[in-house]
Amino acid sequence: MIMKRMNKITSLIVMFVTTSMIASAHQKIDNPFGLVYQGAITENLSGKVNIHPVNYPLHGIEISANVYTPANYDPAKSYPVIVVAHPNGGVKEQVAGLYAQRLAESGYITIAADASYQGASRGEPRNTDKPAFRIEDIRGMADYISQYAGADAERIGLLGVCGGGGYSLAAAQTDKRFKAVATLSMFNSGMVRRNGFMDSQLETIQERLKQASDARAQEAAGGEVLYMADTETTDEMADKMPFDLYREGHYYYHRTHAHPNSTFRYTTSSLIDLMAFDANDRMALINQPLLMIAGSKADTYYMTKSAFKLATGTDKKELFLIEGATHIQTYYVPEYVEKAVNKLREFFGEYLPYSDGI
Repeated sequence: MIMKRMNKITSLIVMFVTTSMIASAHQKIDNPFGLVYQGAITENLSGKVNIHPVNYPLHGIEISANVYTPANYDPAKSYPVIVVAHPNGGVKEQVAGLYAQRLAESGYITIAADASYQGASRGEPRNTDKPAFRIEDIRGMADYISQYAGADAERIGLLGVCGGGGYSLAAAQTDKRFKAVATLSMFNSGMVRRNGFMDSQLETIQERLKQASDARAQEAAGGEVLYMADTETTDEMADKMPFDLYREGHYYYHRTHAHPNSTFRYTTSSLIDLMAFDANDRMALINQPLLMIAGSKADTYYMTKSAFKLATGTDKKELFLIEGATHIQTYYVPEYVEKAVNKLREFFGEYLPYSDGI
C-alpha cells in the first residue's frame, strides 16, 4: 500500500513539475526586455537602474544574460557586484531578474544569466540539466561581470535562488572570488532527483538510474533525446498536488509569471549526473560569510536547514526565516520580497563594502 501511494504521488509530481508549453507560449509579454516580474524595468532612463542584455561565450556555448547597473552608474567608478543564479526551470526574466534589479537599486552591478542549454542561452540537447554545467554557469557569470566596466572583481557576491541556491553553495565551496554567499529558498536538486521530494521516491532510485542510463545510451547511438517532466499540467491537476512547492509553482511558472523560455523539462540522461549530486557535500569548504533565507512555511525548508548545519567552515553565517512565507511566495509576494531584499542589502552591505561607486 505504501509503495502504491508513493508511486501515485510520484506520478502526480512528474505530471505536475512540467512546463505548460501551450500556456507559456500564449502568454503575452508586454515588457520590451521580456521581464515578467512586478516593477520590472520597461525602459532605460538616465539616473535610474538600467538593464543591459548581453551575450558571452562559455566553453563554446553562447550565454544570454542581463546586467543591471545602479542609478547614475558611472563606468569610471568602482561598484560591488552580485551574481544571481536562477531556479530550476526558471529563466533570468523571472525571480532572478527581480532580485537582480532590486539589488541594483541598492547600488550593486548585478547579473542574471540563463543556464547553458536553457532559456535563451545556447547548447544542445536543449534543457540538459547537469550540476557541473549549472555550477560552471555561475563561475562564468563571475568571469564576465568581473570584466564589466565599473565592476570591482574584489567585491563579488553570490545569490542563488531555489536550485540556483544549491548550485551557488557548490560553486562557492571552491571559487573564492565570491566574498559573500546568500541563498533564497534553497533547493537541493540532487537530493530531490535522487530521493524524491521529502524522500517520496526512495524505492525507485535504481529503476530511475536504469532509465537514465538507457536514455544516455540511446542518445549516444544517435537516437531520440528523451525528457523527464515533459507533459502538460492543468490547474485541476496542480490543485491536487500534496506539496505547496509544486502546487504554487504551477501557478507562478505557468500562469502569473509565465515565460516561453521557462520549462521544467530536462533530459532523462541528466539524471545520471543529478542523482550523484548533493548540495550538502563539502559544505565545510565554505569559509565566506553565508546567509540562507527561507520561508517559515516552506516545505523545502528542510533543505536549507540541513545545508546550514553543515556549513562549519564559517563562523559568519545566519539563517533568516521570513515568517509566514512558503517557498514560491518568496519569489513574488511584495511583503516577503521586501523582507528578503532588506536582509540581503544588510548582508551584502556588511561584507561587500561600498567605495566610490555608491
